[in-house]
Amino acid sequence: MNIVMLLYPRLTQLDLTGPFEIFAHFEELTVHLVWKDLEPVASDPGGLRLLPTARLADCPQADVLFVPGGPGQAALMEDDEVLDFLRGQGARAAYVTSVCTGSLVLAAAGLLTGYRATCHWASINQLAYFGVETVVDRVVIDRNRVTGAGVTSGIDFALTLCAAVFGADRARRAQLAVEYDPKPPFEGGSAESSDPALVASLRADLAAFQKQREEIAHRAAAALKSRR
Repeated sequence: MNIVMLLYPRLTQLDLTGPFEIFAHFEELTVHLVWKDLEPVASDPGGLRLLPTARLADCPQADVLFVPGGPGQAALMEDDEVLDFLRGQGARAAYVTSVCTGSLVLAAAGLLTGYRATCHWASINQLAYFGVETVVDRVVIDRNRVTGAGVTSGIDFALTLCAAVFGADRARRAQLAVEYDPKPPFEGGSAESSDPALVASLRADLAAFQKQREEIAHRAAAALKSRR
């Protein structure tokens, strides 16, 4: 099975590397890291450089199409080359998937319209602009669409997907292999479980970028409607 994982500038690397670690435990899976060229791609934050293995133009057909999130996601929602690539791949993929704000890119491509899906808590409302039923959960499965919430949910997403494909026993084995037994040092970690004052403080810090993201999401939603 081919897993096509989209790379792009300013992605959140854990959105991609968390699932990648799980997928690497299944020998039936061949992972392709794809972007417009083969130059290293820098993540945000931190600038971790990731190396594509294939270009969009010569990428094999995905059995699993995957889009991570990150600050660079906003630009992709108005990138016709990327959106056309995702539409073409998504039309024939067995699974169309994402983590974090990667679901907004899938939505901009029209691949989540009429589906249930999730996203990072700070941006999940934007999915509704594209005719998506939003669900606040770590992992959401709707037919062949599988979406994970923010960043760290990528490991939950990958284990859930691998359980669907290979069975729960093999997914449990992978979970044990990476010692995935999280015990956060602090209560919270989601908007629902955290102190409201802390959530409000972080929302305020994100407000400027979120305003830009909202504007792009509105334009992308209008562009998608004009295609129908």
